[in-house]
Amino acid sequence: MNTWINLSALWKIVVVGLLTGAGLPALFAVGVRALNPPPPPGAATAGQPTAGPLGRAVAGLCFAVVLAAIGWGISIIVGHG
Repeated sequence: MNTWINLSALWKIVVVGLLTGAGLPALFAVGVRALNPPPPPGAATAGQPTAGPLGRAVAGLCFAVVLAAIGWGISIIVGHG
């Protein structure tokens, strides 16, 4: 182990940074996409397609996970403040 760089701590920071920095926005995008599905092929584009119950459930789950992560992060910051 290098005395200048703690590689195990660096690895943990990179993983958490990738999960929160890219994972949560991607999960939010999945939720938004589940609320607005693409129209079926060959369908007229006059009306906007609406999400069915499964799409709403997936979107709700995605948004709940994102909100829970935000709340957890705020509680960590406030608890250590």
